[in-house]
Amino acid sequence: MRNVTSLLTAFLLMATAACSQPAAQKKPVYGSDPTAGKYYNIRGFNMYCEVYGEGEPLLIIHGNGGDISNFKENIPYFSKNYKTIIADSRGQGRSVDTGDSLSYEMMADDYAALLDALKIPSAHVIGWSDGGINGLLLALRHPDKVKKLAITGANLQPDTNAVYQEVWDLVTPTYTRLQKKPVKTPAEKAEWKLLRLLVEQPHIPVEALHKIECPTLVIGGDHDVIREEHTMLIYQNIPKAYLWILPNSGHSTPVVYKDAFNTTVDQFLKQPYRAIRGTDRFR
Repeated sequence: MRNVTSLLTAFLLMATAACSQPAAQKKPVYGSDPTAGKYYNIRGFNMYCEVYGEGEPLLIIHGNGGDISNFKENIPYFSKNYKTIIADSRGQGRSVDTGDSLSYEMMADDYAALLDALKIPSAHVIGWSDGGINGLLLALRHPDKVKKLAITGANLQPDTNAVYQEVWDLVTPTYTRLQKKPVKTPAEKAEWKLLRLLVEQPHIPVEALHKIECPTLVIGGDHDVIREEHTMLIYQNIPKAYLWILPNSGHSTPVVYKDAFNTTVDQFLKQPYRAIRGTDRFR
């Protein structure tokens, strides 16, 4: 009986100890986290935004048809050292916009207004794909808002000089089908708006890049949807730019190569820009 009593006492002590342990914290569901998310009435629509961490402000911008959750592999890393701000762009994710028109310039201005709403004078910026285009335009239209800029998979024009023909051929059939359809459902209207953005824009002159003042890290995959020579063109025309082409990589550099992406971009953000000329080229 004594052995049974001892076992029962031990079991009760273990159960009490287990109950006294704090409950394991739930991991945030990025893109639908009520503890971090909030709507901001900006420029005629409600922009959904989530903020994580403390430190220097870091704004992250997703690509066409994406949302906050696209950066689930990056937010935990950056939020350890930065006040990480990530929103659903106009007409995407939870940021519903019923208007017919959409442009990269509109979205760049949205992000500038979001920083104002958050009372953040300037931030580091990371942009992927369309988010990279938005980052370039944010640096051009609102230069005081951008401390440093890291872009991956961005393009300056909507044609096969920037995008591979096989990629263009994948996108244009749906664009043509919806273009010819006179009456569109609400879902088709939303898809059409984003497809028009993808196929008809952007139109950023190469010469405009000369005006970008902030240090910029230009990133691409060596098998990206964007031609490597186009990524090089962007890099060559930004005065304070570094270039990083990932080997064996497509368009999804922040996801497929998340660890290398996070650490390399973080290092770029933390270190002063270094002009490499003359004998420094040998180092």
